[in-house]
Amino acid sequence: MKSGVGIPKNIDEYIAGFPKDIQEVLSILRETIRKTAPDAQEIISYQMPAYKLNGILVYFAAMTNHIGFYPTSSGIEKFQKELSPYKTGRGSVQFPLNQPLPLSLIARIVSFRVSENVAKKEAKVKSLQKNKVQKISK
Repeated sequence: MKSGVGIPKNIDEYIAGFPKDIQEVLSILRETIRKTAPDAQEIISYQMPAYKLNGILVYFAAMTNHIGFYPTSSGIEKFQKELSPYKTGRGSVQFPLNQPLPLSLIARIVSFRVSENVAKKEAKVKSLQKNKVQKISK
């Protein structure tokens, strides 16, 4: 972000804090995530754009030489082979700024994270319902 700019309150402010060429890349990434997860809530978390739907889906951030994309460790593990050309960490991947973003891969990762979070929520609801029935039947 530009120096002297405070902590962004929303994703628009976050993106506006970068030079125009980086803003374009961030806007394309944002739109890809929004199209893939239209029900996700946009938030700022850890001073980065994040998307939340039954928990955090993904984060992203612009760095000096790359775009950091953070789909949690499960998102990295599931797409490990396809992410092999990029530098990855336990829950992160770096997309170099001098290369086009792999938008279809990003969309598939976001879609995977949506389905993963929905499944976790459904399992939690079933578990709570089961516990409630067990308490009533005692």
